[in-house]
Amino acid sequence: MAMNYEQLDWNALKGFITAAREGSFSKAAIHLGMTQPTLSRQIYQLEQSLKVTLFERLSTGLQLTDAGQRLLEFAAPMGVCAKNVSLAVAGLTESLEGEVSLSVSEIDALFRIPDLVDYICQQAPTIELTIHVSNQVSDIKRRDADIAIRSFRPKDEDLIARKLMDEPIWFYGTPDYLAQFATNRTKAAIQGMQIIGFERNDELINHLVPLGWPVSTANFRLVTSFQPLQWQLVLRGHGLGFFPEAIGDNEPRLNRAFQGFGPVMTLPLWLVTHRELRTSPRINKVFALIGEWFEKQTL
Repeated sequence: MAMNYEQLDWNALKGFITAAREGSFSKAAIHLGMTQPTLSRQIYQLEQSLKVTLFERLSTGLQLTDAGQRLLEFAAPMGVCAKNVSLAVAGLTESLEGEVSLSVSEIDALFRIPDLVDYICQQAPTIELTIHVSNQVSDIKRRDADIAIRSFRPKDEDLIARKLMDEPIWFYGTPDYLAQFATNRTKAAIQGMQIIGFERNDELINHLVPLGWPVSTANFRLVTSFQPLQWQLVLRGHGLGFFPEAIGDNEPRLNRAFQGFGPVMTLPLWLVTHRELRTSPRINKVFALIGEWFEKQTL
């Protein structure tokens, strides 16, 4: 006998959709703000009510069964509709009170965001700020954050973006570290230097080599995706780091390396939100304040 739709557990369906997307109950539980056992129990109860197995529990993660794949085809559009409802509801409020979430990178969180938060709190003291710090791209449409500061322009037509600035990125190192290579002021000097990178792969190398920087994997003996650790390793003289000009130049213990050759790259900085969220006065206010603050920094 078919189940009446009123009998469906909507929370369990949301958990199912999220687990299918994330590939694990633990990751899905974190995203949903619940414990992994609670989510597992919801999925188990959903399987019992539907009398099917939705996931194969493998050592490498979750894998949808044929029944799970079939259910996802019908349930996924429900998730999209729920996200649209959430965005629309968030935009209905007329109050400047309440929470606004902001997603920023690690380097910005360390050096820019404290001053930015001071400015927002002074201008809009009734707004509650939640700061999400990650170098991963937050999904505005999934409400991972209300507003994000990104180093690329989004292509999604549902997102509103404002360009904040073009940000030169330089090599930086301590004076003592750079002094070892003072006799060679050509780009070839970098062959003997270490670069504290994000990953030990060819992506950065393929960017630098065509620009005349003769680097290889030998230049990346120390790598970490955690930018605050990169910063500390550079300060301790372990090698060069890539940092935004406004941040690196403000550190008296660091100097630009190879200044005569110009920035290694220039990245745009964009402020992003969802078009539905711009109808929320408090989100619109924070969006505007962030833009104002960055304008003051570039004057």
